[in-house]
Amino acid sequence: MRLDILDHFHPDEREFVDRAWEWVVNAGEYHEVKLTDFLDPRQSFILQTLVNRHPDVHIRLYGGYAEAERCRAIIAPDYRDLDNEYMGMAVLSIYSGDQKFLQLDHGDYMGSILNLGIKRSKIGDIHVLEDGCHTVVGEDIASYLHMQLNQVHRVHVQSEVLPLESLRTSKVSLETMDLTVASLRLDGICADVYRLSRSKILVPIKAGRCRVNWKVEENPSSALKEGDIISLQTFGRFKVIEAGEMTKKGRYRVKIGKFM
Repeated sequence: MRLDILDHFHPDEREFVDRAWEWVVNAGEYHEVKLTDFLDPRQSFILQTLVNRHPDVHIRLYGGYAEAERCRAIIAPDYRDLDNEYMGMAVLSIYSGDQKFLQLDHGDYMGSILNLGIKRSKIGDIHVLEDGCHTVVGEDIASYLHMQLNQVHRVHVQSEVLPLESLRTSKVSLETMDLTVASLRLDGICADVYRLSRSKILVPIKAGRCRVNWKVEENPSSALKEGDIISLQTFGRFKVIEAGEMTKKGRYRVKIGKFM
């Protein structure tokens, strides 16, 4: 990997950058085709950036539906048609007759799947529905999940593996809150959103547990802007819906949407 490429990325991302560049080189120089696991939006951006640096390689990103957040990528020589390439995805439908089942949320499903020893990269988007949950997964683990997943947060469940065409999606649900802040600094807004003191919020940020638009952000004074998505490990994530309007006292009005 050339150092000038690595310099553009956070140190925590460099391992992925190295692997991604190897996929690109192998496709361009050795005509190999690579199907990745599910990538988050930041990884997809990095991979697309690297593909753009090679004139003989192209890429397809797909997560089961047009608006997917987490996508698998197929990297191949530019002469290969990727529209009909095998992407190796299925739908795990999870359901139950227990009334408590309807109270389960996104984190409950993800936690139960990961507790089976599954890596996050093997799972695409999770859709919590009114009567169950549809999760996009790699076909290679679909049968295993079907056999092993029988409980989600102490609720007994059943599952079924469906073709990708049967996927039912859910709309993102945001709980909105209005803040008035002295500045648009990352630490100040996070402290208000998560109801923590400024000193306590500094610890996870400086430890690399905070991501802004899926990129690690360790600078507490980094300024947020409208549209940014912030996640703090173990605390959840939120979106800056509106930002910038000033009050007469010189403070900023900010509208936040917490992902439910």
